[in-house]
Parts: sequence; C-alpha cells; structure tokens
Amino acid sequence: MIYKIKKETKPTLQTFGKYKAVAVHNQTIDSKRIVKETAQRTSFSEGNIIGVLMSVAEVVNSHLREGDRVRLQDWGLMKLEIESDKVDDPKTFRAKKHIRGVRLHFLPESYEGSQALYEGITYEKEK
Repeated sequence: MIYKIKKETKPTLQTFGKYKAVAVHNQTIDSKRIVKETAQRTSFSEGNIIGVLMSVAEVVNSHLREGDRVRLQDWGLMKLEIESDKVDDPKTFRAKKHIRGVRLHFLPESYEGSQALYEGITYEKEK
C-alpha cells in the first residue's frame, strides 16, 4: 500500500499541525472491470455476473435503509449510522435540524481476531 505524509489542516482537531500517513489511491476500479475479472475466475458469463451484482446491491441497500446490518461471508459487516449534532436536552432534538447525514460503516470479516482483508499489506512511501 502506497502512502504519503500529510499535515493535519483542520484547526478544530487536537492533531492540527501534526503529520500523518494517508493512503494514496491511484485509480478507481469500476463495476465493468470487477465483472470482467470475476468472469475470468469463474464459469459465469459477464451478463450473469452483472445481473447477480445488481440484485445483491438492491437487496443489500434495501436492508441497510431498513436499519438492518448486513453480513456478507468472507467480506464483512455493513451498517448505516446516523451523524447528528449533540443537544443538551433530548426534548429539543429535531431530526430535520440535528441529523447531518448517514454514513456507511464497514467492518471487515474477522476470524479469531485476524482480518483477512488486511493480511499481507506492506507499506511503501510515495516517491
């Protein structure tokens, strides 16, 4: 994994002005490439894989919107979390005013404390 050193620029953070490592992302892999590479590894056609991916996305998204957690074997757990302002009195809380948005949280699958997603990662500083 390639990284670069970046200065924290948010003055509200305790780490403002300090330096940290951040991942360098060189490209975005789109669905078309995922489908093609999956088809090469399996006996399924690209059309079949597209159909399955679309169906899985619809089902997963539906469950996430309903407030369910979704666990995909050998991948991990997904759930939506609400981000909101904090209020002193719960009686004053108003969803439209205080909820800022929703974030997707992904927790990689873990077996006996080991997460396969992270195994074998090495770090190299960007040149």
